[in-house]
Amino acid sequence: VSALAERIALERDLALVELTGARLLVDQITTAGAIKAIAQAKAKGLDVYASASINHLVFNEIDIGDYRTFYRLDPPLRSEDDRIALVEALADGLIDVVVSNHTPLPAEDKRRPFSEAEPGAIGLQTLLAALIGLHHDREIPLIDLLRTVTINPAQLIGLEAGRLSPGAPADLIVVDIDAPFALRESDILSKSKNSPFENRTLQGKVELTLVDGRIVYQA
Repeated sequence: VSALAERIALERDLALVELTGARLLVDQITTAGAIKAIAQAKAKGLDVYASASINHLVFNEIDIGDYRTFYRLDPPLRSEDDRIALVEALADGLIDVVVSNHTPLPAEDKRRPFSEAEPGAIGLQTLLAALIGLHHDREIPLIDLLRTVTINPAQLIGLEAGRLSPGAPADLIVVDIDAPFALRESDILSKSKNSPFENRTLQGKVELTLVDGRIVYQA
């Protein structure tokens, strides 16, 4: 899928936003060209927001290696220059939301030749640790990264969630951001195991999770 195709489609949509005054969320941008278009739109004061997948912030097309199908994604992985541009856009606040693009698939859909395998990877379990990795590797303030998976998406869709304030739901986690762990297949909680992070070392171990004040997970 050409990087130019993403830019052409995006520039068309942004032109329609400028014409109509519509509100637009650009879902999962992947290229440096798209980021440039988003930056120009925001500079014009257009009501435009952008999301990116954690996979495209961490991996590039070289990670596919010997055509490992866990790295066959939709949108596809891009060049290292594109990945770096995404990370820089995240640090600059041009990317408002980071998503897991969690796409569980059965083994039979992945154990095929690369071009025939279904695109997608699971990502819920590794989203936080991968974000924390960007904090450690790129020195992006952790609070800025956390906004992209908490209050920013909540505000975009009008939810009274994703924030610490009196009366808000007590959705909290306790996490050791320096604790390393290697993700093994046996550690994956999803029924589907198609994780590109398998056998990689991550940082950020969750010790406790509360949902609306109830403990739902404790290490």
